[in-house]
Amino acid sequence: MQPHPTTTETPLSSGRGSELTAHCAAFLPGDPPRNGLLAFIPDGAAQLPAVGTPARLPVVTPQGSGVGVRTVDAVVLPVAEALPHLLTADAASASGSVAFWGAAARFALGLTVRGLLIPEVSQGGFDAWRAGPIAEEDTTWLRRLAAAMPAEAHAVPLPATSPVQLARQEPLLRGFVDAVADAMPRTRAAPLATGSRAFADTMPQRIPELRYWADEIAADLEAGLRVSLRVELPSGAHGGPDQDTSAFRAVVQLHSARNPSLVTDLTQAWNDAVALFGPRAREAVRTLLCRGARAWPPLDRLTGQPVPGELALNDDELYSLLHDSAEALTATGIDVHYPKDLIRDLTSAALIEPAHNPRGHVPSRFTPELLLRFRWHLAMNGDPLSQDEMDALAEAHRPVVRLRDQWVLVDRELIRRSQEPESMPLGAIDGLSALLTGTTEIDSQTIAVEPGGWLATILRRIKNNGQHALPDPPAELRATLRGYQLQGLAWMDRLTSSGLGCCLADDMGLGKTITLIALHLRRQEDSATAGPTLVVCPASLLGNWEKEIRRFAPGVRTRRYHGTRRTLDGLETGEFVLTTYATMRQDISALATTTWGLVVADEAQHIKNPAAATARAMRTVSSGVRVALTGTPVENNLSELWSILDWTIPGLLGSLSDFRRTFAIPIERGDDPAVAERLACLVRPFLLRRRKSDADIVPELPPKTETDHAVHLTREQAALYEAVVRESLDAISGTSGRGRRSLVLKLLTALKQICNHPAQYLKESSPKLPGRSGKFALLDELVDTIVAEGGAILVFTQYVTMARMILRHLETRGTTAQLLHGNTPIERREEMVARFQRGEVRVFVLSLKAAGTGLNLTRAGHVIHFDRWWNPAVEAQATDRAHRIGQTLPVQVHRLITEGTVEERVAQLLAAKGALADAVLGSGDTALTELSDTELSRLVALRRS
Repeated sequence: MQPHPTTTETPLSSGRGSELTAHCAAFLPGDPPRNGLLAFIPDGAAQLPAVGTPARLPVVTPQGSGVGVRTVDAVVLPVAEALPHLLTADAASASGSVAFWGAAARFALGLTVRGLLIPEVSQGGFDAWRAGPIAEEDTTWLRRLAAAMPAEAHAVPLPATSPVQLARQEPLLRGFVDAVADAMPRTRAAPLATGSRAFADTMPQRIPELRYWADEIAADLEAGLRVSLRVELPSGAHGGPDQDTSAFRAVVQLHSARNPSLVTDLTQAWNDAVALFGPRAREAVRTLLCRGARAWPPLDRLTGQPVPGELALNDDELYSLLHDSAEALTATGIDVHYPKDLIRDLTSAALIEPAHNPRGHVPSRFTPELLLRFRWHLAMNGDPLSQDEMDALAEAHRPVVRLRDQWVLVDRELIRRSQEPESMPLGAIDGLSALLTGTTEIDSQTIAVEPGGWLATILRRIKNNGQHALPDPPAELRATLRGYQLQGLAWMDRLTSSGLGCCLADDMGLGKTITLIALHLRRQEDSATAGPTLVVCPASLLGNWEKEIRRFAPGVRTRRYHGTRRTLDGLETGEFVLTTYATMRQDISALATTTWGLVVADEAQHIKNPAAATARAMRTVSSGVRVALTGTPVENNLSELWSILDWTIPGLLGSLSDFRRTFAIPIERGDDPAVAERLACLVRPFLLRRRKSDADIVPELPPKTETDHAVHLTREQAALYEAVVRESLDAISGTSGRGRRSLVLKLLTALKQICNHPAQYLKESSPKLPGRSGKFALLDELVDTIVAEGGAILVFTQYVTMARMILRHLETRGTTAQLLHGNTPIERREEMVARFQRGEVRVFVLSLKAAGTGLNLTRAGHVIHFDRWWNPAVEAQATDRAHRIGQTLPVQVHRLITEGTVEERVAQLLAAKGALADAVLGSGDTALTELSDTELSRLVALRRS
């Protein structure tokens, strides 16, 4: 084609513009496309219209039996200026070529209105828009229109061609459509909106540096195909690990975006690519391969080939394609397909297994002295490889080898790992921690680990929480265990019989004590686990432990290792030994050198401070499996959990500093939920936490549970008690009538007050309260545990003076409490009840007479009778302040009873329901005044344990 003539902008003449439609019209492409021109050539002797720019153009005309080229006068208009004439042409009067370009203009404008525009850099390096992506139905219409192109519509011959050649219809039509698309988005104001002249200004902008960018956009938006690589091994290639892998090649495949069933090798489709995949298919293929070469450089070799169809691969290229670059190639839009017979599932498992005889018999105990080892092991399709096969893979030095009559994809890193020497032996607990979380740190990398050998059986046993039938309770247990208690027994027995400790963290009242007693009996049934059990507990709970053992396991010998006459002489295998934390600290040398079958820390929050003397002393009791009992494994921070579990299973959670850095700080900050889950994996097998509100426990709980807590007297209490008994019995002896009854009532009142607290009996104005009363010590234990569990408590006493002491003591310890007694105004009573029911106060102290009836305090799940009225009906009325309509939780009643005193004897009488008990039920303390001197002496005498 001849160079386009220089044009000048000439306003269209509204009067003569329609004259253009009577002439022949031919399109002259430009660079960029918007510089294309429409040439209007007079038909015959017609005059040139006074529109556009005059030009002399060569045109093809018939000459004799052939064609020739002659130069004619014409006018030319830029495409944008010619559009109004083409769109308004009268079909009846317009020439065939004008009508044709009018139809083409409407088609091009339709694509533009639909937003089908793609930026490109023209052959000359200019910014340009072109129409696209064009749907299949639009492509079909464009081809039909091109086939109907009149000869005069492309009568301008291509330049310097012999014989004379005309532009092909379809490319010329596509050039015209692109010229319309390139002209439409441009106005003189567009650069102000876009901030750039490129792709906006009507003046061409040279941007050759953006050609690659534009080609990639076009490949993504317009290509009617996708490219993939098929890794191929010629059929019939066999051999061992040394098989030559140079026969492998990467074959380029083409996929039709419009017809998913059309998939073909590029070498077969290259000649027909335009017909099959669109006019720009070849350019799109090369662009996609250039893009893929950034992810996998060997593709560069294809981009320079005339037909970029396939690529022979060396070892390194094959390895990088299959291992390192496949994912990156996929991200560029080029998928990688593997041979069907190539086994990719060659995996490496990091095994932790026993260092000695890993395939041997599963031991009964997982002892801390057990040595483990860490090693890598390969498997194909999940089937472990033999050592010979692993050695063959290592010696092959090939990315793909023949193994078991199959081609296997080999990861060099896996092979390297499998050849590493075994690591230094691991400690049993370190290995167990890694297996529970499923990961370990190797060379600063987190590696997934699996159990090897018989460790897999041990791990299943440890993780198996309640997934089996409930066991029968021990034959010697004199109690019926509830379902969740049997689950707890089975769980503790499974762990302790494996040589591992645990923490039973049930809510108060769910029966931790009876479950532990059942565990002791179960362990005595097997000589491998039989042995004495040491229970370390607060002093306030000694009596309760002894009482519960005698009640539920009457055949078991029990001794208190407490007081001045404590001894371990004659210790029996199945014996219970009860001691306090204070005594344990004092006698740690004796307790630490004794062989125990089981060591129990009751209310284990007493060892939550690892730096305290109690926690340090407990760690020196090394023999025996350790069990912690607590309702509050975590009160303030996760370090408390570490302290308890590090006592039960030393080393499970690492050092305290490591634990805080790895778990506590991230969890307490809420940084990473995955850290909390990892800690849960470590802790879950060894800590059983049940709450009264749990769905599987609520149905098993009775609506009200009553517990008598045996409380010991302090030395001060015992001395006062004995002195008052001695003096009072002397005074009562020889008296009768009203005077005697008065002295007996005075004695009983004094003994009750002494049992409560010496300060109450001594009428001290500003007494020191802590450390002087066994009841106060137990009250502290109960309140701390219940409040930590989120519960609320009613504390009843028959003495207002005692109630004030309790309130003062609780507030001194930081517990929010309030007191209601007989002199509390009605308005104040209602306000206090409302505060308690709203949860603003956790502990409500009440005098028995003032609050025994008429109050609705259903927020309380616990009722503590600090002292007893000795009339069960009165106590029941007080308990019913919580245990009444509207209560949604089971109510637990705690009665504090000093052991060896008149309180204990009266409690036994009330439980026996004998003749004397019937009298007491009717008249309370008054009935006791009629006892003989001998009966009275038996009733009030202090019996020491």
